[in-house]
Amino acid sequence: MRYADRRGNVFVGAGRHDVRVSLLAEPDFRRYWAARMVSVTGSLVTYVALPVLIYSVTGSSLWTAFVVVAEGLPYLCLGLFAGALADRLDRRRVMVVADLANGVVLGSIPAAYAFGVLTAPHVLVVAFLTQILFVFFDAANFGALPALVGRGRIAAANSAVHGGSTVLELIVPGVAGVLLTLTAPAPLLLVDAVSFAASALLVRAIGVPLQSSAVLAPSSLLRDIREGVVFLSRQPIVRTQTIVGCLQSMTGGAFMGQFVPWLDQTLGVRPTNDARLGVMYGVWGAGGIVAAVLFPRLARRMGEPRVTLWFLPLSAAFGVACGLSTNWMVAALMLTLWAVVYSIVILNSITLRQRVTPDRLQSRVNTAGRMASFGVGWPVGALLGGLVSEASSPRTAIIATAGITGIGVVVAWFSPLRRLAGEPIPDAEEEVTPSVETTV
Repeated sequence: MRYADRRGNVFVGAGRHDVRVSLLAEPDFRRYWAARMVSVTGSLVTYVALPVLIYSVTGSSLWTAFVVVAEGLPYLCLGLFAGALADRLDRRRVMVVADLANGVVLGSIPAAYAFGVLTAPHVLVVAFLTQILFVFFDAANFGALPALVGRGRIAAANSAVHGGSTVLELIVPGVAGVLLTLTAPAPLLLVDAVSFAASALLVRAIGVPLQSSAVLAPSSLLRDIREGVVFLSRQPIVRTQTIVGCLQSMTGGAFMGQFVPWLDQTLGVRPTNDARLGVMYGVWGAGGIVAAVLFPRLARRMGEPRVTLWFLPLSAAFGVACGLSTNWMVAALMLTLWAVVYSIVILNSITLRQRVTPDRLQSRVNTAGRMASFGVGWPVGALLGGLVSEASSPRTAIIATAGITGIGVVVAWFSPLRRLAGEPIPDAEEEVTPSVETTV
């Protein structure tokens, strides 16, 4: 199978001895990749430290869930606006400003801790503000990657970023878990603050434009937003993947909201002074590495629609199995397997959406899709999981909400994806400029 990006670079795939142009050999992609890796490193420290911090301060499963809710709400409130704005502005500048501002905001937690004035509401406000800034970064990033590598290499680029990220997910949480046995969680957030500054410098150094040369016609932001939403709702592949992604994110949000309480109350893994905490965070990264390796091959051999149809049921099954586990080592194994299939479904959804969406709509459509998943599904799942946990237990909450992905399985199998399974998925045509009234 042969592909070419917009600069004419060709790579060949599908055979044992095929040769593929290395994305990491290109300086601009290497800078982009390094920026993502630096940022992911810092974010993974926060990913471990922030729930431990709020759970240590409050001792409440519901308060811990509120952190996940606070992280998801900005997408619900600002996702569409950020997507439309990112398609109009310089994507590189948006990413740099968002990174720098995020470093300042996140740095307020270790500063407040040093002065003895840190409170649980402060932690929630910071979680909310950092995600507001991330929404704008993410909107610009969604459109920047296809412009940087070309449509033919989106799957490879996503796998390169996801693969590097998941290697870090395997290592960094374990290190963070060890550090939590030596220090309080609040000072660790300085690592993330510094990583944002480093990411901003690397993104700023990228030389190629991070958007197409086409100039958007003057129009209102509301019209731009509407155009993106209409494309999402009328394009059958994007519409189905968005619904499925929202439902799977409800399960993911509930799980992450109850992860620390579940480890503590069900598996006996303590949030502090217990090295197993880092192991449990790290196994998710191990599964993600396997997913990053498998996904390009699965997409080529099965086709993206079949990937969703077959791996989504596995995601639901392993989520339930994880919740049913009462031994921490069995739970670690189930969590690893769940991470593989969960990550494959996400990678597949993002890749499909980027492939079939015209460049001029990339930020709007992808941010709208992310808004449904991370702005609606994630916080709703976290809140639902927190309420069930308070009424029963974290274990019950995880098992119950894992069943939500099962609804996504039904949606996928009764959607156009089943008809499209086995058929080639055409890339979007850059020359086409569909009007809001056009039915896709």
